[in-house]
Amino acid sequence: MDLVERCREFRATHDPSDRLGWLRARFDAGLAWVHYPEGLGGLGLSRGMQAVVEAEMSGTPDNDPGRIGIGLGMAAPTILAFGTDEQKRRFLRPLWTGEEVWCQLFSEPGAGSDLATLGTRAVRDGDEWVVDGQKVWTSGAHHARWGILVTRTDPDVPKHQGMTYFVADMHAPGVEVRPLRQITGEAEFNEVFLTGVRLPDDLRLGAVGDGWRVAQTTLMNERVAIGAGPARRSMASIVADAWREHPELRSPAMHQRLLKLWVDAEVMRLTAVRLREQLAAGHPGPEGSGMKLLFARLHQELSGFEVEFRRELGYDDWTLRRPETVDFVGREAGYRYLRAKGNSIEGGTSEILRNIIAERVLGLPSEPRVDKDVPWKDLPR
Repeated sequence: MDLVERCREFRATHDPSDRLGWLRARFDAGLAWVHYPEGLGGLGLSRGMQAVVEAEMSGTPDNDPGRIGIGLGMAAPTILAFGTDEQKRRFLRPLWTGEEVWCQLFSEPGAGSDLATLGTRAVRDGDEWVVDGQKVWTSGAHHARWGILVTRTDPDVPKHQGMTYFVADMHAPGVEVRPLRQITGEAEFNEVFLTGVRLPDDLRLGAVGDGWRVAQTTLMNERVAIGAGPARRSMASIVADAWREHPELRSPAMHQRLLKLWVDAEVMRLTAVRLREQLAAGHPGPEGSGMKLLFARLHQELSGFEVEFRRELGYDDWTLRRPETVDFVGREAGYRYLRAKGNSIEGGTSEILRNIIAERVLGLPSEPRVDKDVPWKDLPR
């Protein structure tokens, strides 16, 4: 049976009015992400075949990908790459169906762009680990059931060593989530305090001390998820709509700027298509950093153009809100302009991404790193 026939038979034999039952059955049928192995929501096909499934499933219940984007784009590929068979069976199905929301516990107040300097400690106690520390800029932690967590387990080795990666129970005693109010008034980001949090060793992903390598898989997938994710209504389309709706505000200079931005947006869209096709050959590489860098720059330029074009619009909705989704596009022009400022920070700052592109894509010499071989405990903080 080919993939189209499989999808059509599934639609004919399952009731879409039972949303959760539909999603669970779709996962079990291998029609969640077809490039995953059989039994884990997939059929072992190429990644490009997912578009066939989505086309055939159009109009049926989806898993609300905006709400569970961190789980889909970051946690799932990391669990698939480094998880045990038991961890894959336990986490992937409720992650895909949206029954369990995930967050990312990476950045710290003193370890953002240089994540390897993180200091959140995990100390082994028998079959458990006791975690103490603080994380920051954690999107969606206020409604997450699980978090992907990187900790320091050996302070006596250089910073890129001695790190260990865990799945963190966000409902465990000692986990405290506090909102971080953004320039838009929203609090989609959080700071998370971990005080004596006990995690069983079977929640560890990868080997003890191998957390940096596991985290790299997450980070590369994160940049692809942000910069080259599935097509959604783009900022360029929103700006073009505003242009069509307000002919009285047009000028030749604005027209030239709009055309340039539209061309840039098309370049980004087509590059994203090519990058997603390359993913069929394996895990994402450093090229995803280029897409995320372009995404941030273009969104900021487009939102700035829109505010300048529709110059009568402002933004005065400063009510604190705790949204369930991270919305890059937003509701109105003023919101989009302010929210886009975060695009060059979240998921890797633009400055760090330029270094990655220079070193790992273009092959340029790396910056001197005098702390590369210094034990973490001896680094100045």
